Amino acid sequence: MTSQPATTAGHPVLQVPPAAPAAAAAHFGASLAFHTDVSDVAAALAAGGDPGFVLLDSRSTAAWDQGHIPGALHLPTALIAGQAHELLDPAVPVVTYCWGPGCNGAARAAFALAGLGYRVKEMLGGFEYWAREGLGFATRQGTGRRAPDQLTAPAGSEDCGC
Repeated sequence: MTSQPATTAGHPVLQVPPAAPAAAAAHFGASLAFHTDVSDVAAALAAGGDPGFVLLDSRSTAAWDQGHIPGALHLPTALIAGQAHELLDPAVPVVTYCWGPGCNGAARAAFALAGLGYRVKEMLGGFEYWAREGLGFATRQGTGRRAPDQLTAPAGSEDCGC
């Protein structure tokens, strides 16, 4: 006996049915080629040695001074076209970040870098989620760390387990 699919009338979740598994795999695989997240970047940086990428903060100097990820390169999006070739090795992938999910600055920086021939990913969550997950950051005055937000980093865990 086969089960019948539930009706989709009355709610939008399945008004457009899910993609076929092969199409979904292609889509999500492509998404992972363009994006990474705070937890994965933090793990790569914490492992020591060369993480295999350059982490690039694309925000303004005022934002950088307020807080940034230790080890990141500061290159505001507006300066990428003129300075990227002086600061970045085209053979090394670049991971961009900006403030957070409500800001598309990292996507604009990634777009500018890709246009110059760099392989690039965007770090989802940006500096906001770096700080919210309780990871260390640097400011103009020194270093800092916030208590992890329980909505972004489960208590007693290094990551969300996904």
